Amino acid sequence: MSEIPAVSRRLLLGGAVATGALAAGMAGAAPAASAATGQAPRRRPGQKSMAGVPFEVHGTVRVGVIGLGNRGGGMVMSWAAVPGCTVTAVCDIRADRARRAADRLVSKGEPRPAEYGGSADSYAQMLRRDDIDLVYVATPWEFHYEHGRAALLSGRHAVVELPVATELRQLWDLVDTSERTRKHLLLAENCSYGRNELAMLRMAHAGLFGDVTNGHGGYLHDLRELLFSDTYYTDSWRRLWHTRSTASLYPMHGLAPIAAAMDINRGDRMATLTATATAPKGLADYRERFIPRDHPSWKETYINGDLVTCLIETDKGRIIRAEHDVSSPRPYSRINTLAGSRGIVEDYAGPGPTGARVYLEPDHGGHTWRDFADYRKEFDHWLWQEVGDDAANNGGHGGMDYVLQWRTVQLMRAGLVPDIDVYDSASWCSAVPLSAASLASNGRPVEIPDFTRGDWAGKRPGLDSSPTDMPPIG
Repeated sequence: MSEIPAVSRRLLLGGAVATGALAAGMAGAAPAASAATGQAPRRRPGQKSMAGVPFEVHGTVRVGVIGLGNRGGGMVMSWAAVPGCTVTAVCDIRADRARRAADRLVSKGEPRPAEYGGSADSYAQMLRRDDIDLVYVATPWEFHYEHGRAALLSGRHAVVELPVATELRQLWDLVDTSERTRKHLLLAENCSYGRNELAMLRMAHAGLFGDVTNGHGGYLHDLRELLFSDTYYTDSWRRLWHTRSTASLYPMHGLAPIAAAMDINRGDRMATLTATATAPKGLADYRERFIPRDHPSWKETYINGDLVTCLIETDKGRIIRAEHDVSSPRPYSRINTLAGSRGIVEDYAGPGPTGARVYLEPDHGGHTWRDFADYRKEFDHWLWQEVGDDAANNGGHGGMDYVLQWRTVQLMRAGLVPDIDVYDSASWCSAVPLSAASLASNGRPVEIPDFTRGDWAGKRPGLDSSPTDMPPIG
């Protein structure tokens, strides 16, 4: 088994803490890769693409979990609920969380997993085990790169929560490490498995929108109360990102489904990104009105704009508008809008059973929106038809968490090609450092690297998959 690198001092100190750190991180990218040119670093001898590479067949998928806070602590149970999947090890820097996670699994009749915790390198100890096939990473953002990379180097596949990394050089290193180890790294982009999103994807591929020209997605979520909570985000890690850089910190939930509908990395690619940001008003205003003066947050200065918008142009001239705002009073939305020469869908618009509306020619006329429900029924993805009831009982976020987990296990057990690969993961997450770079240069456009190194132009498997049975157990 490969040696697991020790956690770096930078990560122990909480990641990149200086203003503009995300943009500065661009300067240290791998040789020949830069935000200015979009050039890709050369592959090392023997290093090959992971595009189209299937998983090796696993009779049972054995999962090790790193990070057992709100996200990881919830997901650990649904991993164990997937047929043919078992959680063999759990890890958190706080050992009591690992113990509680193990206790919950046992209470549901699952085997007790091995427990790791108590130090920053506990995850490295866990990765020395020989009974883990897949590592699920749900630690704070600044640790995702380190933990995901370590999983690959240990000979395991990795599913990493958003974002897989926050610097461009880290994204390139994850791509290269995946190619060298021949192990997959997948972004845990649950919203790509949302029921509306997958129906929209199938509609786009069926030509209902005509020639798709533009899309709008993002993450608009009033998190102010949670960001100032002393218990929800451990050590206030997520609020502290708003003191470090001006960037679109978390746009992937809305960006990824739009990119999939446009066949990004499967016939088109994201080429340039231009970012804008409003003034940082929301968090300071909330603190002024609701947070006691003796709270530690009063020592903080918030510099990230409330609304950060990325305007992305693709190689084929399509436009994606991706937004991030967690600091303003507003209802939750991932926006999820796709438009073309023959129609448009807008999610989160309401009213109606699905919360989405549609206008398509020649079906519709009179400049009147119609409810999306009938189209979702017609174009419902086979995954939701197969596991929708189980998803409702076992997974959060309306069931799409479980659909992602079920599909990942199915792909590994059947030996199939991932729906989301390391190139998708790097491309979608590149909006974080590239938005910082664009904003640091007064909103100039920056080139988006081609993480596929030229493989984006061809068609290959993706989220619009064909029905496949879960292999029988035993």
